Amino acid sequence: MGSASVMVANQSAVNGVALEGEQPGMKEKKTQGKSKPTTSDYNIEVTAKQKLKRKSESTENATGSRKMPKRAAACKDFKDKSTRLSDKSTIIETKRDQLVEDESEAIFLTAGQDDTRPNRRLTDFVFHDEDGIPQPVELLEVSDIFISGLILPLDETSDKTKGKGVRCEGFGRIESWAISGYEDGSPVIWVSTDIADYDCLKPAGSYKNLYCLFYEKAHACVEIYQKLSISSGGDPSLSLEELLARVVRSMSGRKNFPRGVSVRDFIISQGEFIFNQLIGLDETSKKNAQIFSELPVLAALRDDSKKTMGFLSGDMIPSDRVLDTSLKIGDGDKCASICADEEDEDMKLARLLQEKENWRSCRQKKRQVTSSNNYYIKINEDEIANDYPLPAYYKTSLQETDEYVIFDSDIDANNTDDLPRSMLHNWALYNSDSRLISLELLPMKPCADIDSNGTCSSSGPQNVDGIPIYLSAIKEWMIEFGSSMVFISIRTDMAWYRLGKPSKQYIPWYEPVLKTARLAISIITLLKEQSRVSRLSFSEVINRVSGLDKNHPAYISSNPVAVERYVVVHGQIILQQFAEFPDDTIRKSAFVTGLHDKMEERHHTKWLVKKKLVLKKEANLNPRAATAPSLSKRKVMPATTTRLINRIWGDFYSNYSSEDPKETDTLALKEVEIEEEQEDGEEDCEDVEEEKGQVVEHNVKSYSASKQGKPVYSNEEIKWVGKQVGRTCEGESLYKQAVVSGCVVSVGGFVLVEADDSEENPPIYVVEYMFENSDARKMVHGRLMLRGSQTVLGNTTNEREVFLTNDCLEFELADVIQTVVVETRSRPWGHQYRKTNAANDKIDRERAEDRKRKGLPMEYFCRNVYCPDKGAFFCLQIDSIGLGTGLCQSCKVNQAKSEKEVFKVNSSMTGFTYNGIEYCIHDFVYLGPHHFGEDEDSSTFKGGRNVGLKPYVICQLLEIEGVKALKKADPQSIKVKVKRFFRPEDVSAEKAYRSDIQEVYYSEHIMTVALAAIEGKCEVRRKQDLPFIDAPTIFQHIFFCEYFYDHKNGAVKQLPAHVKLSSSKGKAVEDDAIRKKKGKCKEGENCSDEKMDASSTNCLATLDIFAGCGGLSEGLEKSGVSLTKWAIEYEEPAGEAFNLNHPEALMLVNNCNVILRAIMTACGDVDDCLSTSEAAELAAKLDEKEINNLPRPGQVDFINGGPPCQGFSGMNRFNQSTWSKVQCEMILAFLSFADYFRPKFFLLENVRNIVSFNKGQTFRLTLTSLLEMGYQVRFGILEAGAFGVSQSRKRAFIWAASPEETLPEWPEPMHVFSGPELKITLNGNTQYAAVRSTSTGAPFRSITVRDTIGDLPAVKNGASATTMEYNDEPVSWFQKKIRGDTRVLTDHISKEMNELNLIRCQRIPKCPGSDWRDLPDEKVKLSTGQVVDLIPWCLPNTAKRHNQWKGLFGRLDWEGNFPTSITDPQPMGKVGMCFHPDQDRILTVRECARSQGFPDGYKFAGNIQHKHRQIGNAVPPPLAFALGRKLKEAIEGKCQT
Repeated sequence: MGSASVMVANQSAVNGVALEGEQPGMKEKKTQGKSKPTTSDYNIEVTAKQKLKRKSESTENATGSRKMPKRAAACKDFKDKSTRLSDKSTIIETKRDQLVEDESEAIFLTAGQDDTRPNRRLTDFVFHDEDGIPQPVELLEVSDIFISGLILPLDETSDKTKGKGVRCEGFGRIESWAISGYEDGSPVIWVSTDIADYDCLKPAGSYKNLYCLFYEKAHACVEIYQKLSISSGGDPSLSLEELLARVVRSMSGRKNFPRGVSVRDFIISQGEFIFNQLIGLDETSKKNAQIFSELPVLAALRDDSKKTMGFLSGDMIPSDRVLDTSLKIGDGDKCASICADEEDEDMKLARLLQEKENWRSCRQKKRQVTSSNNYYIKINEDEIANDYPLPAYYKTSLQETDEYVIFDSDIDANNTDDLPRSMLHNWALYNSDSRLISLELLPMKPCADIDSNGTCSSSGPQNVDGIPIYLSAIKEWMIEFGSSMVFISIRTDMAWYRLGKPSKQYIPWYEPVLKTARLAISIITLLKEQSRVSRLSFSEVINRVSGLDKNHPAYISSNPVAVERYVVVHGQIILQQFAEFPDDTIRKSAFVTGLHDKMEERHHTKWLVKKKLVLKKEANLNPRAATAPSLSKRKVMPATTTRLINRIWGDFYSNYSSEDPKETDTLALKEVEIEEEQEDGEEDCEDVEEEKGQVVEHNVKSYSASKQGKPVYSNEEIKWVGKQVGRTCEGESLYKQAVVSGCVVSVGGFVLVEADDSEENPPIYVVEYMFENSDARKMVHGRLMLRGSQTVLGNTTNEREVFLTNDCLEFELADVIQTVVVETRSRPWGHQYRKTNAANDKIDRERAEDRKRKGLPMEYFCRNVYCPDKGAFFCLQIDSIGLGTGLCQSCKVNQAKSEKEVFKVNSSMTGFTYNGIEYCIHDFVYLGPHHFGEDEDSSTFKGGRNVGLKPYVICQLLEIEGVKALKKADPQSIKVKVKRFFRPEDVSAEKAYRSDIQEVYYSEHIMTVALAAIEGKCEVRRKQDLPFIDAPTIFQHIFFCEYFYDHKNGAVKQLPAHVKLSSSKGKAVEDDAIRKKKGKCKEGENCSDEKMDASSTNCLATLDIFAGCGGLSEGLEKSGVSLTKWAIEYEEPAGEAFNLNHPEALMLVNNCNVILRAIMTACGDVDDCLSTSEAAELAAKLDEKEINNLPRPGQVDFINGGPPCQGFSGMNRFNQSTWSKVQCEMILAFLSFADYFRPKFFLLENVRNIVSFNKGQTFRLTLTSLLEMGYQVRFGILEAGAFGVSQSRKRAFIWAASPEETLPEWPEPMHVFSGPELKITLNGNTQYAAVRSTSTGAPFRSITVRDTIGDLPAVKNGASATTMEYNDEPVSWFQKKIRGDTRVLTDHISKEMNELNLIRCQRIPKCPGSDWRDLPDEKVKLSTGQVVDLIPWCLPNTAKRHNQWKGLFGRLDWEGNFPTSITDPQPMGKVGMCFHPDQDRILTVRECARSQGFPDGYKFAGNIQHKHRQIGNAVPPPLAFALGRKLKEAIEGKCQT
């Protein structure tokens, strides 16, 4: 295991400075069409450096007088067009591009509407030198660069011949290059010759890798421009770290970047290039008031780039590359650097070529390895004992930190190339007994059959800042060498560490390793000097080494026998260095063979080299960990499942668990090199395409069956069968059947249809109706069916299952390839049919397998309709498809959707329909705040993200203007006159705090806005007309008005009596009836309990699994839709809390695996239950009373819960994709409850990462499991902050409803909250968001920290009184709601900080955004007399890699929001912003509960840690209430129909 002090100056190695020569010149391109830069889009041009002989030539005569060099040799590997076979001949004809020799002729043949200078597009191009060797375009500064490629007109043309373009080879010279597209956000590369300018679209396949480097540099320029340019919404005041963070986020995931190359380091390395490009913009446009040359952040980026040592530093060079083949041994601490403002031509050339080589080497996907690396020969400790000191033990007095605490928990230990990299100083290596050991005893490759037990600690030298840490197990180590340096690195599951100077105690154990590494370098140098390496045998090498001078770094002994012993016993280090050397003759030399044989003779132990997959996070077995506090963890029990769930998940992991290519056995060198050559030719260059944008389609076409060609039918082969059966609404004749080349196509049947593009397997359509059009063409109206792989389900579904969609198409019968069999299925629903359905499914699978074995065509089946725009699967309505009536259900759906989007103004000019909503004069409407200039920038720190965000502006429609003057009604052109109603927050923050969130103020402020500004409709009533609703959150668009606001002087007055508001007579009467029911409720009292009791018999009988303290049940019950009768929770304190708040429910404090086993056993279904013997034994121990009280199938209407999310939140991942690990996931047991009980409704809640965890397979398998049971399914992600809590909490939800029920919709977000739309990737580029983002507006403002906790009494650090008086009345709307009728405040208790942290808290300023960075850099004296740093010394030293540790020791902002509620608030925890805005303490339990929306009367159980854990794990009750209301609407809607 390994531990060490972490010097985190860089997360990964620093990239070097990319060359950018002289100050770039400028000119504007005169272009046309879509590639033409806009007036605000600037081109930066770098001109070729003029040779001395050309300096006297003028611009005017350059073209005419310059003597053109001989035509450059053209590259030969351009792609030919597709090959076709003639029907009349067997000769293969290759269709080639039109080829011309002269650039002028090519320009003429592609001429368009040129101005003074031609502009063309360039594709399939290569930039090369005179000899035809591809070169970077930047080399034009030091050498002549020419072009070979396909020249196209700048604009699309109807002339097909001209549109195909003209190929010209070796033309030019390139005189300059330029970058445009800054305003559009996508770089456009231009190159110019003497004759024309060319927009570079797509390079030739062989040139892509080289061109990608330049394109990424251009892309970096554009990204930084976007982040800094005011005109593009950027912020020129950003710091360098903030700029880099934003650019890295926008450029992350681009496939142009080789694996392991840091985007951040790439940006830094190109800092000077970027600086030169952007400052050139200052001279390009006089309209631009922004001066880039004056921005400090650009200067800082340029300066940082000069500090780097090249495009890729040592850490970034792949281990299969040697930094320098000179292999001279010297002092490794010396490092030469070149820093000059002006570089000569040779230096520029050298730097560009080095940058090119580094980029190319990093893009190689596989490491070059030899077949001899299939196993690792372990060195026996007794063999090397004489080269090391006597045994010693590691000792330290420092307090060391666990490595797992330092690094992020979501690191993927299986992708070792992406691990962070750090430096270790003052380190020591030891085993589990703390005995110092050598690196040689640990594997230099990950080995399958061993777990190394090497461990390391480091404290850092006195003159270097660092963190004393102890590492986890060392998995491998490696040696890199080049020039005069030797680098040794070790890897744990968390990071790579380069070894610096070891501790004084460990130096004797480190010297032999360095000595052996130098010896290997010396032998490689010796072999390289030989004309024929094979002539130098193992014994001859030993003799030459023994003859080395004593002062030579690799000297061992003058005795050949001693040298041979040393070489053999330390041989594995030498072999590994040889294996990584790029020269094949060196790797396979006679010396290597001889050394290998000698090592085997000594009977060294062989270990198979195969990467051993690790389960994050395993325990840190470092003995230092024994001194740290540890948390007890319960034993993980494999899930109890039904056979259906076990089959679905088990089959998937047995069939689809693909191994990482890095974990496959090593291949022979030649095979690897062949693969690399093929892959380099096939790699695509991201975004370097003709079309800059992407079209997102719902129907992503990816098929698996063999491709079938399009048939060609004559008119005689396509005939109608039978007579006309009717007519379409357009009068076309309808038919029931047709014969296509002997194949009968029927209405309601299914056909394969030839598509326009090339596909492996054509799409399937269901025939809705067939008709003959006016041109006598025989047509089919079909509805598309998707295979499972084309949906969000991916490869988790049955390959025979297809899904109906609402996409339809009309095509000719001649396009039909063949008919296919698709069975439309509907199965009986209910738990009583489980076994029958399972038996039928088994028969069906066996029949399909039998057909597959016999080679018969595949038969499909369909059960569901897939609606990607709704994120849902609905039950198939069999009686609505294939009717043959000329009407299509899909067309009806799409037509209804289109009609909602139609804008209409009524004839009387008193109303209109917009976005499906009818508006009339005097209606109250929402208008977007940005139309009023009120979209202020929000704060950037975590707790202030909502500051400045505004809700919709409420107005009353007065008049519709300008309709008669328009020929066509257009919401963008039509204006409406409105009267504005102001909100309390428009007056002041204090007014907003003390006012009802539904209150608005009448005004006489009349204005005219575009009709398109309207966002929706609402009501404004008098307060006495408000409906009485006892709910934890708002769900109605109703406001009240009691005051008049004079917007000119800011005065608030009583509302005049003549003002008319919304009419609400009917609703008021209904509300009065509720208040006066039985004559026993006073107005304003809570009558909801009586109402709920009266209707509790209509509530869904609910089973809450993983119930926690009951947040989900609380919200659902408040909505009136469910009554929790049973709950299962493993943790006793959480179960006790649930009981305190839901005494009517039976709380089962037990493992859900045991409960499911007990229920299935009691019901006689033990054969269908798969569980461990432990679960069976524990279930058998339950007494008879407990078993009798357990729920039974048929009793449960609704199952909800959130399976433990440890696996999905970034911890304990089962990245191995092994079934044994998956079985321990509680989501399997949760789904098995649904499978066994088959309730009417099912709701799964989890962290948002469940949709991407395990590459999305867990999410997809969950959906597949529910669909296999027969449920309708809907999925989405919601932000709790948009539903009435002051907290950012994003959660994923999956609804399931039986085929007999209506699937609930998503609730509408009602509060403004910062953040983008929370999207789920469905398939390909298609994404789905359950609800819109409210960052640009919502009906109500966001709930603030002051709204939430501003009324609570002050308490001190460590407050422990569990009950107290409130002292003050509630002030805000939220406080009144959350208090209810609670009279005594409970759990207003705070975790106690130690003395030092309390002092730090007291010194944190009481202002928004304050955190540890605001602490003074000084020492304080504690009561014990100890003098310590006020700033935690580890934070500034690691801040650069951890986003400055923003928020640690942070205070909340009164006007901001809470960060995500966690289970253990602490100032240096995952969410460090936990200090009260004004008081010097951590937030109390009650304050955290309020941030989640728990009412003050809600009780928690256990100690303070238990209570925080219960709150942090809960679903916010207001969010659960919103979901419950939609479920209630679905049930009531079904009853009404």
